[in-house]
Amino acid sequence: MMCFYGHVHVFTQSVETQVFGKEECKMLEEALRGTMVEAMGVEFLPSDDDVALARMPITPTTRQYFGILHGGASLAFAETLAGAGTAHYVGLEKRICGLSVTGNHVGMSATEGWVYGRATALHLGRSTHVWNVDVVGEDGRLISTERVTNMIIDPKKPQPDDK
Repeated sequence: MMCFYGHVHVFTQSVETQVFGKEECKMLEEALRGTMVEAMGVEFLPSDDDVALARMPITPTTRQYFGILHGGASLAFAETLAGAGTAHYVGLEKRICGLSVTGNHVGMSATEGWVYGRATALHLGRSTHVWNVDVVGEDGRLISTERVTNMIIDPKKPQPDDK
């Protein structure tokens, strides 16, 4: 079921239909405790679609000096969300590394409140995943759109650089 808070789509549903459930969100937040993700205040949200959802507060930690959301915070948020999506598909025992993050900042953010991210998989290969991430404000307006490519490394398999 989809609920609306302001103009932002926040997804809630029964546990049976969740792709990204509350427990998985909690597990991700625990795994990322003590990292930049926690410092930015990122909270993962359940979803009943094949998408990863999260929100991030607009605070002094994530703002530019004149008050709006920092573009680097948007990119870090997008890479985090795409990484969470890849982790959902391959598991946390694999290493997930961002190969490329590109973004277009297309709208001005508010100076307070929350931004919401929605990561949609474009390619789910064996060794790479490509995601599109849209970041919107509480009013639902697009702030930025990012493309993230993740590399998936199995730590159990020898890598070409290993001796």
